[in-house]
Amino acid sequence: MASPVLELREVELKQAGNTIIHNASFNMFPGELVYLVGKTGSGKTSLLRSLYADLEVISGEAFVSGFKIHGMGKGKIPYMRRKLGIIFQDFQLLTDRSVYDNLFFVMKATSWADENKMKKRADHLLNLVDMEWAGDKMPHELSGGEQQRIVLARALINEPKLIIADEPTGNLDPDTSDDIMKLIHDVCQDAGAAVIMATHDYRLINKFPGTVYRTMDGTLLAEGVF
Repeated sequence: MASPVLELREVELKQAGNTIIHNASFNMFPGELVYLVGKTGSGKTSLLRSLYADLEVISGEAFVSGFKIHGMGKGKIPYMRRKLGIIFQDFQLLTDRSVYDNLFFVMKATSWADENKMKKRADHLLNLVDMEWAGDKMPHELSGGEQQRIVLARALINEPKLIIADEPTGNLDPDTSDDIMKLIHDVCQDAGAAVIMATHDYRLINKFPGTVYRTMDGTLLAEGVF
């Protein structure tokens, strides 16, 4: 049996001295799709932030892609993040450089050095997300859906086994949301990557079934497989 790419054991999270999540426990395995649902402010984003060590795990145990993130020193965080792909609602592309340079920036930051290999990887990823024509475009020249495709390409650069997606379709219209979700689902299934995704869009959950957890009153509740 495959090893889990994510393990949480009685995890507690706090922000500004207030407990946001307590006693959160679950595992994720390669190829699995998990949705986090719940009201705004219920802890979905905080839980995702803890997975890439942007919010400290106060107590309990958390393992992500083989890294122990509870008590992790700051020096190890960049190495752990290289094993993840992160997709944000607001894209967070560098607006002053081209699509290619956005991808090259991440590659250089994660120890890529061979320019030929960088270009080949960038072209492969752009082709994978149906954006092979966009390498020299600036982000402002692309639609929201096109920018999110670039964000997915960026997330896949280092072949992560876990994709963390925080409301990736929140700024998109329903048809574009469906296209992006299908792309995330298909690409990650092909790569054997697990996806944990915060969303308010139950329509997507019905179209792309996965395991659903709800954040409510500081707890993480399993709602089952949809």
